Amino acid sequence: MAKQIWINLPVRDIERSKKFFVALGFSFDSEHGNSETSASLIIGEKNVVVMLFAEKVFRSFTGHDIIDPSKGSEVLLSLDAGSKQEVDEFLQKVKGAGGTIFGEPDDKGWMYGFGFADLDGHRWNMLYMDISRMPGR
Repeated sequence: MAKQIWINLPVRDIERSKKFFVALGFSFDSEHGNSETSASLIIGEKNVVVMLFAEKVFRSFTGHDIIDPSKGSEVLLSLDAGSKQEVDEFLQKVKGAGGTIFGEPDDKGWMYGFGFADLDGHRWNMLYMDISRMPGR
């Protein structure tokens, strides 16, 4: 069985992407590699690794063209927040770091969140969920 998951994303400019994610409060780990062509973004308490690869490198090991994220999405990366306030604070960080908001904050009562695109157009969202208030529970 798999021990861990790494998410791999192509980016146009490693240093620019690193600055963006640091501005959001994330860190990078040199264990999995940080160079001119890759960076190891660490997310959450479980230390999920999101590897950022220069597009040329990403293309070399996938054997596929890279999609234009402005025209389609293959994945939506979701981040878990501890409160609605944390969601709102993160929204301000995203705006301040140059991210694009594609989904304004939405309150469903049991779930609150928003969607954003990073500097390369990859889509993310941040959600606060109170599962005890989820309909049908």
